Amino acid sequence: MMRAVWNGQVLAQTPRTRIVEGNHYFPPESVNREFFLDSPTKTLCPWKGMARYYTLSVDGEVNPDAAWYYPHPWFLAKRIKNHVAFWNGVRIEGTRERR
Repeated sequence: MMRAVWNGQVLAQTPRTRIVEGNHYFPPESVNREFFLDSPTKTLCPWKGMARYYTLSVDGEVNPDAAWYYPHPWFLAKRIKNHVAFWNGVRIEGTRERR
């Protein structure tokens, strides 16, 4: 089981993630939304498209723009549509199941 953990809380948990450029992308249904706040931040990837960000909030601690996703990815990245990846201190733990 793969987990994204920050500030002692499991932010997302799933048996399988999708790995792109070394980042684990968690399916949208695996994300614990109570810790996520929409962010106005956007960035453009030349092959994945426009990324949107979330700020994490756990027990009064805030981690700005520590998660991102692609709501409308370009064709080559369509398999990670709405999947969430993490950085900025979020630990990815566990073992990913293989198919």
